[in-house]
Amino acid sequence: MSSAPLLIVDGDNLAHRAYHSTPKTVLGADGKVINAVVGFFGMLLNLWTQESPRQCFVAWDTLGTDTYRNRLWPAYQTGRVFEPDIVRQLDLLPEICRAFAFGVAKQAGCEADDLMASAAKAEVRQGGAALLYTTDRDAYQLVNEQITVLSPRRGSPVPDRIGPREVVERFGVLPQQVCDFKALSGDASDKIPGVRGIGPKSAAALLLKHGSLDAILPTLQRPEDAKAAMLFREVVCMQDEIKVALPSSAPEWKRGAEVLRALGAERSAERAAEFAA
Repeated sequence: MSSAPLLIVDGDNLAHRAYHSTPKTVLGADGKVINAVVGFFGMLLNLWTQESPRQCFVAWDTLGTDTYRNRLWPAYQTGRVFEPDIVRQLDLLPEICRAFAFGVAKQAGCEADDLMASAAKAEVRQGGAALLYTTDRDAYQLVNEQITVLSPRRGSPVPDRIGPREVVERFGVLPQQVCDFKALSGDASDKIPGVRGIGPKSAAALLLKHGSLDAILPTLQRPEDAKAAMLFREVVCMQDEIKVALPSSAPEWKRGAEVLRALGAERSAERAAEFAA
């Protein structure tokens, strides 16, 4: 194993950030908007320069396909509507990443979260370390000495580095308690309400006192609250045993640059080609 970490990217998360921060006047060779593609690779190449990882693995959601989380909790992530231009570019991006020989994972029924978790755990099992690039705090549950979350920071090109200490600072709980914490306190962005009457501060206090959700359940007065908490824990916990193919060779910068150039992203192609020199 290389001593450099594997960079694991939440592809949809980065693509949406790129789409909303890059002008929609950026057009490709066919006259269609490619701002998400250009912004995606601009941020990714900056990150590559900063971190010098051994390779890159990009995980993707499958839009329009329910996951086991929707079956457990039908309200999960409902109400999200995406513009056609971002949906079209989300279809393009995985294949462009494959042209660079990055690891790419997209699997119906699984979220990018689960594919990222599985890649991180697989990398650690083979003796490596991983950097997870995402704004999603669900990833904090994976943090340990070998797995660090890189959290983009508004107004700065340098992301925050989230290790075990930073998880405690932000949530008041240990990384291994994050699933229990979110099951109790909920997550508005994912439409998970949590247990009635329990917010982030009280959830952290309960976990400090009792150690785990399992130990807290007998103290809840309403049986329906205990049942809900167990359900929400299952929803928020990432699945980390999905079979994924980690990249084993170096990126193919020239081939990836050619694909970007054919798309009409000339400046992005020039930047990518510089890494092959």
